[in-house]
Amino acid sequence: MTLREIMDLLQAEVISGHEHLDIEIDFAGGSDLMSDVLAFGKPGLLLLTGLSNAQSVRTANIIDAKAVVYVRGKKPDAAGIELAREVGIPLLSTKYMMYTACGLLYKQGVPGVSGSSIEE
Repeated sequence: MTLREIMDLLQAEVISGHEHLDIEIDFAGGSDLMSDVLAFGKPGLLLLTGLSNAQSVRTANIIDAKAVVYVRGKKPDAAGIELAREVGIPLLSTKYMMYTACGLLYKQGVPGVSGSSIEE
């Protein structure tokens, strides 16, 4: 599924990274705890989070995530947007709660992170 299709599915607004909407997303994971993302995240992850500061972008960059979707209508601060532009990570925002956003993705066939206790 492309990031553009995910944008449509989640009725998301693109905050930055319009030029990356055609990237393929193979799996996703949601967490507000960046320590969990660091422990269980894998390269290529679509990260869903409600943590709307630069730390979420730093964490996404460390694990080599493909994009970040902020849930509950949240948007990152200016430092987070600037960092995302610098490192090339697209940022989106959806009005959906984490549970609903993850459920919609799962229903469309986007799996969770494999090999971790989060999915099992």
